[in-house]
Amino acid sequence: MLEINHVTKMFGGISALADVSFTVEDGSFVGLIGPNGSGKTTMFNVISGAFPPSQGRVFFDDQEISGMKPNAICHMGIARTFQIPQPIKSLTVAENVMLGAVFGVKQAVRRYDARRAWDEARQWLEFVGLKMDPDSLPGMMTAGDLRKLEMARALATRPKILLADEVLSGLNRDELKEASQILQKAREQLGMTIIWVEHIMHVLMRLVERVVVLNHGVLIADGEPAEVSKDEGVIEAYLGQN
Repeated sequence: MLEINHVTKMFGGISALADVSFTVEDGSFVGLIGPNGSGKTTMFNVISGAFPPSQGRVFFDDQEISGMKPNAICHMGIARTFQIPQPIKSLTVAENVMLGAVFGVKQAVRRYDARRAWDEARQWLEFVGLKMDPDSLPGMMTAGDLRKLEMARALATRPKILLADEVLSGLNRDELKEASQILQKAREQLGMTIIWVEHIMHVLMRLVERVVVLNHGVLIADGEPAEVSKDEGVIEAYLGQN
């Protein structure tokens, strides 16, 4: 479904990604891990269109998307969340999710009235377990609820691939469980392909079926969690750190 083909991303003279190649199969659940500064979020930015690759190409469903604008890539079926939730603070909780419903992949070519978008927003808020008043503003939300809103808005676009960027960051034990369960539901109930960047390894390793590891912008491992966790290079670069 997704092919990263020899992708390099330079910022000035600094290489954030260096000749990275990997593929992601339809319906898979992949963890993308590595130390801080290893290039994980840069990879998400390249896939989602925020940054064009300096070299290399990205293919989605056999179509090259390298350098396409983020809205066009979203309409094709790739959505993302952000490390720091970015709701539109002047809009209500429901209106934030309505934007995803209106501009998402399956709705991009259809007319969409406000009532239909509202109904879908309520469904996605229920899917992620966000129980607060949909007419409230994001400024009133806890960190855990903001994470749920971020995921609801991304899921409302009905993506084929969800790029989940540190959805567990800053959450307590109960919130960790809830957030990881949302990803499981998206995979199992919606058949969604998920690429998950996360630093909470004991949760990620339990859920994903494959792990891709970056270090200083270089791919250093790619395999099943049990295999990757024993890789000496991975342990030295990341998993062995306290």
